[in-house]
Amino acid sequence: MLVEVCANSLESARNAERAGANRIELCSELGVGGITPSAGLIQLVKRELNIPVHVLIRPRGGHFTYSSTEFEVMKADILACKALGVQGIVSGILMEDFTVDVERTKALVDLAKPMHFTFHRAFDWVGEPLDAIKQLDGLGVQTILTSGGEISAKKGINHLKLWQQNTTMTIMAGGGVSPKNALDFKDIGLSAIHCSGTSFGHQVALEGKISMNSAKHLVEDEVAVSNLETLTSIVRAVK
Repeated sequence: MLVEVCANSLESARNAERAGANRIELCSELGVGGITPSAGLIQLVKRELNIPVHVLIRPRGGHFTYSSTEFEVMKADILACKALGVQGIVSGILMEDFTVDVERTKALVDLAKPMHFTFHRAFDWVGEPLDAIKQLDGLGVQTILTSGGEISAKKGINHLKLWQQNTTMTIMAGGGVSPKNALDFKDIGLSAIHCSGTSFGHQVALEGKISMNSAKHLVEDEVAVSNLETLTSIVRAVK
């Protein structure tokens, strides 16, 4: 069974290879579901690892309906990954009605070739998964990363089994995969799982320090952007 590790750092990537993982999905900021990692991190991981490196192409946290400028960034990131010799891309785009954005997802798939293409957990927001599976298969997607439309892959295990029975693409279980349940996904006929194996360490004493986390930016149904009028007012105030 293929084991893909969601690695958020060079250290995580090293640990994935040492543990015997088949490949990694490299990303940053797991707290928002992952975003595209830096070019420096991609370069160093690609240089050190012997197992395949797949890279998440997601320009921000939040929802999966992207503006034209965000789409241009995604395409530029794919080309950068191709230049660095990355073996796979993990991405995807939805319409506002939570159907697959077929046209723009196809553009990403085509641009990524010959790299492997995984449609990420945006899939868990689609309303008609079986229809979406057929669409993605037709676009040339090789793998779908999904929790079965539930909060965890264990809770969505019946959906995962059904979906795999309806496609030759790889349905890869992800979301809460652990040593306790990993074998369950093999038992239902899946051939791939996705996990991070996250633990926390390197603690520093922050008592008395202000928090740098910003709850107002953790919004999934809207996108934060620097406002032109606000910025203009600030600049005018001091110039």
